[in-house]
Amino acid sequence: MNLYFLRHASAGQRKPDPVIDFKRPLDKEGKQQCILLGSVLSAMKLQFDAVFSSPLKRATQTAALVGNEAGFEKKIQLAQALAPTGTWADFQRLLERAPGAEDLLLVGHSPNLTEFLNRLLAPAGGANIRLRKGAIAMVDLDRGPAKLQWLLDPRVVRALYATSTRRSRVKTSRK
Repeated sequence: MNLYFLRHASAGQRKPDPVIDFKRPLDKEGKQQCILLGSVLSAMKLQFDAVFSSPLKRATQTAALVGNEAGFEKKIQLAQALAPTGTWADFQRLLERAPGAEDLLLVGHSPNLTEFLNRLLAPAGGANIRLRKGAIAMVDLDRGPAKLQWLLDPRVVRALYATSTRRSRVKTSRK
């Protein structure tokens, strides 16, 4: 099984009232991050069997925009395990909900999403991977202990997108 840990994209400043913060949407930069990331994932020919998202608006928007750009056409499943209050036990139960799934996209928040990632990679502690807003990490759980395959930071995604959209050769005219 391959797990793709995606921290929600940019959503502006945190609101002091938790009820209002729950409904905080992505900002303009966050929407652009999602579209670029989805395009890069599509160019990498990645396809997801399932997408699980925190129920908070910024996470569901991230999941929808990235999933759409990457060609995901199924329903996005909401998971409390990926909400800011989700626990390690909740996360383990979430993984049990997807038997037979090969590629899972998990969209959530810091600090718990990064905690889940680090605990998978180093159960006894020691891993300290940081996910910026809009970053994605791919973890392989197939054989033996979990292995981090790659991590894409939003700055790297922007650079990949920019280089992939440029022409490979300068167009010249022969008249």
